[in-house]
Amino acid sequence: MQTILGSTGIIGRLTAMELVKYTDKIRLVSRNPKKVNSGDELVNAVLTDISQVRNAVNGSEIVYVTAGLKYNTKVWEAQWPLIIKNVISACMENKSKLVFFDNVYALGLVKGRMGEDTPLNPVSKKGQVRKIINELIMDEVEKGNLDALIIRSADFYGHDTLSFVNAMIFDRMIKGKKPQWLVNDKLKHSFTYTPDAAKATALLGNTPSAYNQAWHAPSDRNALTGKEFIELCCDAAGYPKGYSVISKSMLKLIGIFNSFIKESIEMLYQNEYEYLFDSSKIEKAFNFKPTTYLNGITETFKLLKN
Repeated sequence: MQTILGSTGIIGRLTAMELVKYTDKIRLVSRNPKKVNSGDELVNAVLTDISQVRNAVNGSEIVYVTAGLKYNTKVWEAQWPLIIKNVISACMENKSKLVFFDNVYALGLVKGRMGEDTPLNPVSKKGQVRKIINELIMDEVEKGNLDALIIRSADFYGHDTLSFVNAMIFDRMIKGKKPQWLVNDKLKHSFTYTPDAAKATALLGNTPSAYNQAWHAPSDRNALTGKEFIELCCDAAGYPKGYSVISKSMLKLIGIFNSFIKESIEMLYQNEYEYLFDSSKIEKAFNFKPTTYLNGITETFKLLKN
């Protein structure tokens, strides 16, 4: 049995689709799980409840954590460590392998490319939470109590994805609105195409030698500036070029009335400096060729238009 905790998000759903290459026993777990494949087993569970987590993990060979929480620092501080402690405990009891899908918040502001060996040095409250849960997992690995791996992704793009680039570019363009960018459109910014991230998650989870280390999800190394990314989107969609840049001061003003924007302010360093992601480790280990931005953007618009 391979189990996905937090199965209703985009990475959970896409990973479930990929897992059929490796097993016909897939369990999807969330508050309101829905089948992705016809043979999926569904389990309702709240991950902050240890008894429900134990029940969800019971009998699992591999457990994937692709859950998301409300984008709120207080919620993250209260719930993420508890959830990870619950999952670690359940995995250790069942001798299950753990695959944790992460972002790069714990790495903080990095000059140059972010690699698997980049130290955890968060500069945000949310990044500090991610550092704590990374360490909870790897501490048990180092003690020999748990087989686990962490796969990190850059900012997402792709169909049905909750990310700033989807909200500000793809979704707006589909509605006939002018695309937008955050803070500085002249800096290069890496993105991970969600189908690549899911394919890598399933692949790593089913590769015994991949455990007890960190990996970066395959991402096109040829990072684009905001201007270049938007222009590529316009070309792919047959949309007239033109966009606006939302300044940090404007976002702070909007944040007075919008809690999500307010919660995003501390992460704007990712848009004030170059954001470069290195996935050469997985590319070399598995001969994995990341989807190019042109192909990923073209496919995203195709799916959004259907």
